[in-house]
Amino acid sequence: MKLIVGLGNPGKEFEITRHNAGWLTLDRFTKAENLSSKKSSKLQAEIFDYKVGRNKVVLAKPQTFMNNSGISANIMLNFFRLTAKDIVVVHDDKDIPVGEIRVQTNRGPAGHNGIKSIIEHIGTQDFTRIRIGVGPIEKEKIEEISNFVLNKFTKEEFKLLQIAMDNAAMEIKRLSAIE
Repeated sequence: MKLIVGLGNPGKEFEITRHNAGWLTLDRFTKAENLSSKKSSKLQAEIFDYKVGRNKVVLAKPQTFMNNSGISANIMLNFFRLTAKDIVVVHDDKDIPVGEIRVQTNRGPAGHNGIKSIIEHIGTQDFTRIRIGVGPIEKEKIEEISNFVLNKFTKEEFKLLQIAMDNAAMEIKRLSAIE
C-alpha cells in the first residue's frame, strides 16, 4: 500500500496559491481518475482511494494547514500501518522553476515548513517527495518567501504549472505501482 500526501492549506484564500501546488496536483489527478473523496476527521485529511493493479493507494490532502502537515501524515502512517518508505509527499518548491518537477528520496526540508513538520512527526526524512516547481520564471530574488508562496500564479505560470502537474501525475502512477 502507498500513501500519497499532497500538501496545501485549506480555505478559499489559499486555493490557487503556490503553496497549494501539492493539493492542486492531487485535485487534477483525482479528477482525471474520477475519484471521489471523503473527509476524515480521525485522519485530519481529505482521502481518495485508488488502485494500481493490485496495489491499494490512498491519496490524502491534510486539513491541518501546511506547517502542521506532519500531524496528519503521522496519524495516517500509524492508522494504515505503513512505514516512511510507503509515503510519497507532493509539495511546492520555490527553488525549482515553475513547470518543472523533481522526484527525490531521503532529503532534508530545505526550508519547507510542511516537510519539516512531516520529518519531525514521523521521525525520518527517508520518504519520497515529488517537488512541484513554483519558483519564478526569471531568476529574480525572492525577498519575502512567505509572501511569495502565498501568492497566486500568473496566467503564464499556471499554464506551466499544469504541465508540471501532469508530469507529477505520471510519477504518482509510477510510484503507486511499486510494491
